Amino acid sequence: MTSLWTGLIQVGLLLVALAAAYRPLGDYLARVYEDKKHWRVERGLYAIVRVNPDAEQRWTTYAAGVLGFSFVSVVLLYLLQRFQGWLPFGFDREINPATAFNTAVSFVTNTNWQSYVPEQVMGHSVQLAGLTVQNFVSAAVGIAVAVAVVRGFTRAKTDRLGNFWVDLVRGCVRVLLPLSIVAAIVLLAFGAVMSLSSGVTVTTPDGQQHVLALAPVASQEAIKELGTNGGGILNANSAHPFENPNSWTNLFQIFLILLIPVALTRTFGKLVKDVKQGYVLLSVMGLLFAIMTTVAWWAESNPNGIASLAAGGAMEGKEVRFGIPGSSLFAVATTGTSTGAVNSLHDSYTGLGGGVALLNMLLGEVAPGGVGAGLYGILVLAVIAVFLAGLMVGRTPEYLGKKLGRKEITAAAIAMLAMPTVVLIGAGLALALPETAGALNNPGAHGLSEVLYAYASAGNNNGSAFGGLTVTSDFFQVSLGLAMLFGRFIPILAVLTLAGSLAQQRKVPPSAGTLPTSGPLFAGMLAGTVVLVAALTFLPALALGPIAEALS
Repeated sequence: MTSLWTGLIQVGLLLVALAAAYRPLGDYLARVYEDKKHWRVERGLYAIVRVNPDAEQRWTTYAAGVLGFSFVSVVLLYLLQRFQGWLPFGFDREINPATAFNTAVSFVTNTNWQSYVPEQVMGHSVQLAGLTVQNFVSAAVGIAVAVAVVRGFTRAKTDRLGNFWVDLVRGCVRVLLPLSIVAAIVLLAFGAVMSLSSGVTVTTPDGQQHVLALAPVASQEAIKELGTNGGGILNANSAHPFENPNSWTNLFQIFLILLIPVALTRTFGKLVKDVKQGYVLLSVMGLLFAIMTTVAWWAESNPNGIASLAAGGAMEGKEVRFGIPGSSLFAVATTGTSTGAVNSLHDSYTGLGGGVALLNMLLGEVAPGGVGAGLYGILVLAVIAVFLAGLMVGRTPEYLGKKLGRKEITAAAIAMLAMPTVVLIGAGLALALPETAGALNNPGAHGLSEVLYAYASAGNNNGSAFGGLTVTSDFFQVSLGLAMLFGRFIPILAVLTLAGSLAQQRKVPPSAGTLPTSGPLFAGMLAGTVVLVAALTFLPALALGPIAEALS
């Protein structure tokens, strides 16, 4: 009962904090991306890279900017890792080509999947100049794409969606950097570590000496959660007391994970000049998040095993200082977004509890989704929901005053189907290889779940993992890297195509046959579409994995 009330208080505090930040942050984000003026520091950056900030771009040019910037980022981050041994604070550590490729792709795609032990592999130079920089810019890319998609709905008879470089710089300079500075100070005040030393030697009560790894944790931790990145600067991630010292920092990190994805629904409402549209998206996200949290919490509090029953819950793999409520809430937040940070071992969850974390990703991470990616992801599903409604009544579908024809629905369908294709093909290939059995710590249904989880995490740019799968072979490094690339950039290209097509249309005034999209009816249709897409696509795989394990 104490655990129940502790958990409910945490949920209540989280909701109050998010509600307090929702309107001011959402409105501020809308002003940032509508502002016609440029800050002096921004103009300096534009001058350095020779960009005209007042020149707007077609969707093709905008997409080329996203792809070109990301490609250069992958190459530079790869080279930075390969030359780490020559860098200051590199600690003479070498990184092999496959790991460097996987890591470069991972951080550029906002996945932050880590197939290595950070404190043993990464030096501080790569962490600060490489990984931390990508934590900022990869998140800013997601917000930029989301804003460009919204412009497709708000503009008419134009082929311009804004300027990618302006949106990228503003996301970093005006949003992520100031918020992360404040967050880092808060984490530092509550006990997070900040050091450039490689470690400190301590003597334990048995007389043995051990080296505790140190790192610039607080600054990395702030943007790791705020930008829904998730990569830990220490191997235990947010279960490590240096990264997540106590229950207050745990709750604060969950708040950071959800802050921008939730606020962006308000930004969407402000940009389309109808805040009720944002409330509809928020209600669907909130409903799915509440259901997932409830199921995960119940599953971990009511396990079947003898040891778990004796302990009063499935506490294996969880930190005592967080308990089941704090662990379950964190797990749902990190998989409902594209964060991937963990404060407990998802591999040790019950069949149903681990299934919730997996299903959260297979739903497309729209509850509330990653920074930017959650908004454009749920807008794609909103387009599909309107299209299905139009089929039922025999009318050309409309959403926010724009007709949804063949080109728009094709783009939305590609964006929606890219992730399932990547996940199922990748997991199928991995399971077909004889070598995969040797990489699994568990046979049967749980082993299948480990492989499916890995590719769901990579294809959704999440980055968390069931720890029972060893992914250090070249096959896993390359295949998961490709899953991250395809899972990130195919949907981005598709939604920018959608936005470009919508922007060229004229606004259609609502008529008697127009489906209202600002009320509970459409919210229910949208929630049903989210669940239906995942159910039809992944039910066979889920039945053989987490469902079979939960019923065993």
